[in-house]
Amino acid sequence: MKNKLAFWQIGGFVFTGITGTLLHFLYDWSDKSPFVALFSAVNESIWEHMKLLFAPLLIFALFESRFLKNKYPNFWCSKLFGTLLGLLVIPTLYYTYTGAFGVNADWFNITIYFFSAAVVFFAEWIFIKNRFKCLLSPTLSLIVLLLIGLTFILLTFFPIHIPLFQDPLSKLYGI
Repeated sequence: MKNKLAFWQIGGFVFTGITGTLLHFLYDWSDKSPFVALFSAVNESIWEHMKLLFAPLLIFALFESRFLKNKYPNFWCSKLFGTLLGLLVIPTLYYTYTGAFGVNADWFNITIYFFSAAVVFFAEWIFIKNRFKCLLSPTLSLIVLLLIGLTFILLTFFPIHIPLFQDPLSKLYGI
């Protein structure tokens, strides 16, 4: 297949969109299971919405790596770069529009999520396709991604009391 990489990136975007949407509700559907809290949103904070992006990205990258990492030596570095970029887009856009306009609209928050996912997969595609060099080894890039995942878990259970972690509806933090 000539456009194999583009196929994978589009598939990843669809997977991330669907999975992130389901993970938004899974914690409540599971009767607030602590295990489900590891990878799904436990409240409406921006942090938990960033986790909704991160978890599907990591799951998809682990699956995708079986097929692409040998062909593209910068695979894991590209995944790390794209993920970090997407994780920065969510709070940047959210705090910009809520601060500028003084409103918090669910439809716009959903748009931010999907836009962030699109940014991730487009940036990864550019990085991988153009075979940009990376300062980090593939192993170190994967370790950093896993450490980000561990950070999401820890800060879900032990959140810092700053607005990023506060549920705007209940005004509570974490679980």
